[in-house]
Amino acid sequence: VPSVLCLGDCQLQTSCRIQKCTTDFVSLTSYLNSALESFDLEFCKALRAYSACTYRNSKVCRGNLDYHSAVLGISDLMSQRNCSKDGPTSSTNPELTHDPCNYIGHTEARKHQGAEKTPPTTYLFCGLFGDPHLRTFKDHFQTCKVEGAWPLIDNNYLSVQVTNVPVVPGSSATATNKITIIFKSYQDCTDQKVYQAVTDDLPAAFVDGTTSGGDGNTKSLRIVEKVSGKYVEMHAKYIGTTVYVRQLGHYLTLAIRMPQELVMAYEESQDLQLCVNGCPSSERIDDGGHLPFPVMGQLLPQSGAAHPRSVYTLETATTKCHEKMLVKDIYFYSCVFDLLTTGDANFTAAAHSALQDVEALHPRKEHWHIFPSGGGGGVGKGSKFSIGLGLVCLILVVFL
Repeated sequence: VPSVLCLGDCQLQTSCRIQKCTTDFVSLTSYLNSALESFDLEFCKALRAYSACTYRNSKVCRGNLDYHSAVLGISDLMSQRNCSKDGPTSSTNPELTHDPCNYIGHTEARKHQGAEKTPPTTYLFCGLFGDPHLRTFKDHFQTCKVEGAWPLIDNNYLSVQVTNVPVVPGSSATATNKITIIFKSYQDCTDQKVYQAVTDDLPAAFVDGTTSGGDGNTKSLRIVEKVSGKYVEMHAKYIGTTVYVRQLGHYLTLAIRMPQELVMAYEESQDLQLCVNGCPSSERIDDGGHLPFPVMGQLLPQSGAAHPRSVYTLETATTKCHEKMLVKDIYFYSCVFDLLTTGDANFTAAAHSALQDVEALHPRKEHWHIFPSGGGGGVGKGSKFSIGLGLVCLILVVFL
């Protein structure tokens, strides 16, 4: 509802405070992430606060068009989000309702207490999929060998380790068959919780059999099963972190969104983190971003192998990947690389879901797609991927 977004250049009556109502609503919702489980609850609370503010101004704003547009906009949004008219409302002073096990509320309280001195929370994204392809917290995209166990993340709040195994004989490419995640104990919000997934065993619970951490009412940490045995989400409200784990074919993928200040909270001895610093140069398959497409059939198992794979040409692999991904970004070319390397069509789904996870968790829409600077699957030696720039939308557009 565009009229709800009218924050400037609105001709408002001096005594009508509808602009203040709208500004408060935007402030209350600007930090919300639609991927988080608590989004609908918090958004409805902010809507009810917005509605109450317009009601208080109903008499003085009676002849104001922006006021009536806001009232209609609120009604539409409440219907879209199934918000009840009665219920709790958001406080414009978050410090008064501070929840130590709610990272978003905690940072908002600090921001209000410190006024403009406290910068807004910055979230970072990291993902791993396919052969494997790594997208670091700095939006660097790499294809690596990293056979065996490697740490993706290792900070004061969270540890994530993956184990990669060779995909096909004759290739240095590997894929992930085991993921171990440790949510470290934090104040009274949660005890330490360990999650472990291996191929064909993607549980919807931590290793101790529980599905949540912390107080039973607040559930500051919880697991949500989306597809039985194939896709789970972990929401750690106390550290503002979301983790997705999937199994596609015989291998696992991982995507994570975490606040920057927590990502960088680690000791000097914890510097080997693939999500933070990328893969060591000796473990890189790509050459400065150049994906070396293998020759057809060169890296595939012999026809007498237990599980012979179909052979893809560059043309058929491109066609197969284009069925799932219309934009020829680095996820598309990673898909082509994986098909040519393994002949396993499941890697097409892995690349596609990895891009979907980016769209769900990456905080900046203009950085969702990464394009090879030279076009095609390969870019010049030593060149780097460039980030495709897009338009930055107003914060509420994603909610409508």
